[in-house]
Amino acid sequence: MFIDIHCHAYRKLPPVLSFSTPEQVVERYDAMGIAKGALLPIVSPEIYLPQANEDILEMVEQYPDRFFAFCNIDPRVLTNSSHAPLGDLLQYYKDKGCKGLGEVMPNLAVMDPMVQNLFKHAEEVGLPVTFDGSDQLTGDFGLYDDPGLPQLEHTLQRYPNLIMFGHGPVFWSEIARLETPGERGYVFRLDSGQVGRLPKGPFKEEGVVPKLLRLYPNLYGDLSDFTAYNALNRDHAYGPKFLTEFQDRLCFGTDLCYPDMPIPLPDLLIGWRNAAKISEAVFNKVARENAVKLFELG
Repeated sequence: MFIDIHCHAYRKLPPVLSFSTPEQVVERYDAMGIAKGALLPIVSPEIYLPQANEDILEMVEQYPDRFFAFCNIDPRVLTNSSHAPLGDLLQYYKDKGCKGLGEVMPNLAVMDPMVQNLFKHAEEVGLPVTFDGSDQLTGDFGLYDDPGLPQLEHTLQRYPNLIMFGHGPVFWSEIARLETPGERGYVFRLDSGQVGRLPKGPFKEEGVVPKLLRLYPNLYGDLSDFTAYNALNRDHAYGPKFLTEFQDRLCFGTDLCYPDMPIPLPDLLIGWRNAAKISEAVFNKVARENAVKLFELG
C-alpha cells in the first residue's frame, strides 16, 4: 500500500542511540503495509555516529524487494571548502543505484558555500535531496534557516532543476503562520534530552510552506517524522485541502529510527480516504505513486 521515502537502519547497531536493524524495519513494514522504503545514511557527526554509504548499499542488496538506497555526502568532505569535487562522489553512488541524496543534516546554514556546492553538484548529477533543518547554529543538527525560510527559497531559485524535499520541524512548522519563532524546533537541555513545542490548533493563516510549494515546482514535501503528521493533523479542515492541492509533490514517509517508534501517519491518511476527505486518487499518489514515479521504482 505505502512506499516509504525516508527510513534509517544500521547494518550493525551503534553503541549509542536506538536504531533499527534492516530485519526490524522489514518487520515494521509488514505490520504497517509498507511495500518498500528508502534507506537514508547518516554521515554528519553532529548527533549520530556516521555510517558508510556502502552499509546502505549492502542492506539494499540483502533486501532488494524491500529497500532502495539514498547516498549521503557531508558537504565538508574532500577539502572542507566550497570547491570540493562532490559531483564525482555523487555520480559514483548514483551509478551504484542510489536514488537520492540525504538526509543532509550538518549544522551549517542552508546558504553556506559548502552546502550550496553540494546542492549544485546534486542538481548537475540529477539526485533529489532530502534535508533536515534547525533554528539554531551550534548545539544542534540540521541546516539552519531563518523564520520564513528565505535561505531555502534562494536555493530553490538558484537550482530550479534540483528537487528538494522539505522535512522536519523547521519546515513543517511553517505550514501555518508562526505564533512565535520558538515553534520552529527543539533545543537540547544541558542535562540531556530535548525541550520545545510544536504548533497546535487550527490554522489562523497560511504559512510560507504552501506559498513556496505554489511558487517553486522543484519543492516537494517529505511527510515522514511526527512534525509532518502534526502539521496535517492539527487542522482536519485544512490538512485534506493541503494534500489535495499538492497531491503531486507530497510523499509518504516514516523516518523510522528505532523499532517501536510510533508512526501515526498511515492511520490518518487511511482515515481521511475512508471518510472521503481525500480522494482515492490523492491517497494513492501520496502513499506510493509519487515515489514510484520520482524514484523510478519497478
